[in-house]
Amino acid sequence: MPPWVAFPSLILLWADAVVSVSYVTGVVGQSVTLPCIFSTAHEISPMCWGRRACPSFSCSNELIMTDGYHVTFEKDKRYRMNGIISRGNLSLTIQNAALSDTGTYCCHIEFKGWFNGYKKNIFLEIKPGEFIFLGPSAWPAPSRNPG
Repeated sequence: MPPWVAFPSLILLWADAVVSVSYVTGVVGQSVTLPCIFSTAHEISPMCWGRRACPSFSCSNELIMTDGYHVTFEKDKRYRMNGIISRGNLSLTIQNAALSDTGTYCCHIEFKGWFNGYKKNIFLEIKPGEFIFLGPSAWPAPSRNPG
């Protein structure tokens, strides 16, 4: 194979492999935040959150999209970006987490130029809340009305 054919293929493989991965755990019924922070030294860029591993470009099954300044698409009100986008805080907060929220999420930031994006896969595990059973001895005794 001529080197001018192999070299671009190698770059494509390398560029697609540069993806950060982290793990987050949450509890049913509570809010959970998936971190995504980037350097504001880069030009303000569009970004998206998706509900699958990061593909080569953009996001799969988009939850939230921004133009680099404001949220332009929000799939559900449970998904919020509470950070300041222009300062590089693109963290996603899921309100009232459910077991069905368990899975892989993608934070994808687009920068100008070929292969200049930032991709971060986050695996979220939602666990059931803890239930504490208070037996009859913990209940208050019934009050008696003097009669």
